[in-house]
Amino acid sequence: MSNIVGYIGKRNALPIVIEALKRLEYRGCDSAGCAIIHDNKLQIYKKPGKIVDLERSLPEPNLCSGSVAIAHTRWATHGEPSEVNAHPQIDCYGKIAIVHNGIIENYIPLKKQLIELGHQFISDTDTEVIAHLIEQYRTSEPTIQEAIRVALSKVEGTYGLAILCEDEPDQIFAIRKGSPLIVGIGDNEHFIANDVSAIVIHTKRVFYLQDDELCILKGDYFEITNGFREKVKPQVSTVDWDISAIEKGPYKHFMLKEIFEQPISVDNAFRGRIDESSGNARLGGLKLTPQDISKIEQIHLVGCGTSYHAALIGKYMIEDFARIPVQVEFASEYRYRNPIIQDNTLIFVISQSGETADSLAALREAQSKGAKVYGITNVVGSSIARESNGGSYIHAGTEIGVASTKAFTSQITILFLLSILLGRQRNLSSIQGLEYIRELQRIPAKIESILQQSEYIREIAETIKDSHNAMYLGRGINYPVALEGALKLKEISYIHAEGYAAAEMKHGPIALIDKEMPVIAIATNDPLYDKIHNNLEEVYSRKARLITITNEGNTELENISERVIYLPSTLQNLQPLLTVIPLQLLAYYVADLKGLNVDQPRNLAKSVTVE
Repeated sequence: MSNIVGYIGKRNALPIVIEALKRLEYRGCDSAGCAIIHDNKLQIYKKPGKIVDLERSLPEPNLCSGSVAIAHTRWATHGEPSEVNAHPQIDCYGKIAIVHNGIIENYIPLKKQLIELGHQFISDTDTEVIAHLIEQYRTSEPTIQEAIRVALSKVEGTYGLAILCEDEPDQIFAIRKGSPLIVGIGDNEHFIANDVSAIVIHTKRVFYLQDDELCILKGDYFEITNGFREKVKPQVSTVDWDISAIEKGPYKHFMLKEIFEQPISVDNAFRGRIDESSGNARLGGLKLTPQDISKIEQIHLVGCGTSYHAALIGKYMIEDFARIPVQVEFASEYRYRNPIIQDNTLIFVISQSGETADSLAALREAQSKGAKVYGITNVVGSSIARESNGGSYIHAGTEIGVASTKAFTSQITILFLLSILLGRQRNLSSIQGLEYIRELQRIPAKIESILQQSEYIREIAETIKDSHNAMYLGRGINYPVALEGALKLKEISYIHAEGYAAAEMKHGPIALIDKEMPVIAIATNDPLYDKIHNNLEEVYSRKARLITITNEGNTELENISERVIYLPSTLQNLQPLLTVIPLQLLAYYVADLKGLNVDQPRNLAKSVTVE
């Protein structure tokens, strides 16, 4: 979960790579470093902490200028955050510098072998092994690129690497396996990064390296070879978003901005994908014919974290509309448990970044068993998008905040459209389909009306910000929303919170309730309302601090609630698009009132690209 950037061209490289790192700092950072070729000599600078700490440690510009540089922010996996463990890592002679995103699984035996050959290690990282391996083979191989390939043939694990060599001062070498790398093409200059947001200010022309492709970058030239040493012509694409997408604008934090963008992002997710004439949805990227849909016997939805919660909601929708059995899986478990994939099973992997390591591994595991796997992701050109058999982009726009908000509601929107598409082939009439579609079109305005209550929700946050524990309750399709609300509070406020199906509360969790505990409950007008109302009476009788979310016009919960948040009414299967909004705002305001770093919560990274 580290970040890689690089520059080669005619300009001074160091300010460019430092600026690029700052655009990726939201993804998580405990140390930062850079390597630059200055007067044909390799210079290394690195510091624990934030990028600003690295900046402060740099010498005068005339002492560290050059037109070639690589840089890195680290999120520790092997070795504690420290200057010596920060990247770049170097070989024994300080002539080879590498920055790495990924994990080397066999680094311990490799390190032992290299020590026996006389190599001296200074860090606790797995990454340093790669630098020494390249050094080892540099003496026996004809070129540095061949030394890189031979060295990496000994490595087990994942990597995205940018490499500088003092003996080749006018080149950057980049190679990947299971970890994303993007090359940006400028005017006699090239950029490298693991996220396009780092380089879009400089160029919108990019290409994505594939596994085992080695790219040699010069200012006016690049060359790519695959694992068979054959030259490869990349597929260059144009990034279709503006730099303003990664600026906070008038908002205090990216997370708040992204919460308030949801009327637009939900609209973007369904725009152009509905057919009112037939009461149906259009998801052309799935490449599924009516005959294909009629043969589906089971669906697996696979994801991690917030994407897993979206999948749970998708299960309710698909089973209701299409009557197809749906199995929801954690990607981290799916990849290891030898899943049973029967004929006519469709698998959907859900990931905001499209680079989540566990989700990508689950996709590959399912494909190895002969399954067709479809991606639901936000990032065009991401690994899941490229490797899946089809899929749908959620079109949420760049999401910077580590705690996902607008991507979640956009994922739910796509799953709702998928449910209609499948249902129209099975169970739903055109009249029913049209009713659902028209209500979906009203959702952005209803989200807007909830956002207008933000100051009221901030007042509620003030009353619970000093709590040590919280409980979230929901039933039916709002149970996964309770899980998501609890996750958001945990992620950014560091308050322990758990979500439960409300009826399960009395099977254990009710023992936790006392007068100090906030209980946030979703009790909307649906067939389960009377049931959850009874559950909330049980909570009230234990003197919990009850905060309820219900529909406008329902005042009967005021008698048992400390606070009530009122929402517009909608159809049952669309409720999560509304009920999650106040929970996102509540978590945000609690964290902000506590003075915490909302966009960069401790120990978390935006895109989990390592296992």
